[in-house]
Amino acid sequence: MGGGTVHATTILGVRHGDRTCLAGDGQVTLGSTVVKHGARKIRRLYNDSILAGFAGSAADSFALFTRFEAKLEQYRGNLERSAVELARDWRTDRLLRRLEAMLIVADRTSMFLLSGTGDLIEPDDGIVAVGSGGPYAMAAARALTRHSQLSARQIVEEAMTIAAGICIYTNATLTIEEI
Repeated sequence: MGGGTVHATTILGVRHGDRTCLAGDGQVTLGSTVVKHGARKIRRLYNDSILAGFAGSAADSFALFTRFEAKLEQYRGNLERSAVELARDWRTDRLLRRLEAMLIVADRTSMFLLSGTGDLIEPDDGIVAVGSGGPYAMAAARALTRHSQLSARQIVEEAMTIAAGICIYTNATLTIEEI
C-alpha cells in the first residue's frame, strides 16, 4: 500500500462543537464482490475515551488496534503520545511496514490520521477521512460543517450517506461512535 488509496471502505472523523464522531461503513469487498454488509470498523478504546477507525486489510487493522491499545495503556490514555509512538514504530519496524491499513484515532480534543508510511497528521479543521469513499465524505462533511447548524453526529451521518451514494466500495450500513 505505502500510503496509497485504500479501497473497500470509508472512515470519517469529525470534531465539531463539543463532540467528536467517527463513522465507518459496513461493506467488505473481496475483489469486485461484496462479502459482508455490516462490518464494524470503528472501536472505542481506553475506557471508552478514545475512538479508532480503520481502513484496509481487516487482519492488519486488528494487529494495529492491538498495538495502539498497548500504546494507550503504556502512556495512560495520552492520545497524542500514543499516536506518535505507534507512527514511529510503524515507520521503523519492518513487519509493521508491511501492514496495509490506515487508522483514524480521536478523543474529545484531538484527532489523528496514521498511515503505513509513518505519517501522523492532525487535520486543521477537525475533519479527516480515509478509504475509497474518504474524499467524498470529507468534502461533504466540510460543506455541512461550514454551511449548516447540524451536530457532529448529523454531519457524519449525512456525509457518509453522500459518500455511499457515490463510491461503489462504500455502503450506507454505518457504525457511528461519539464522544
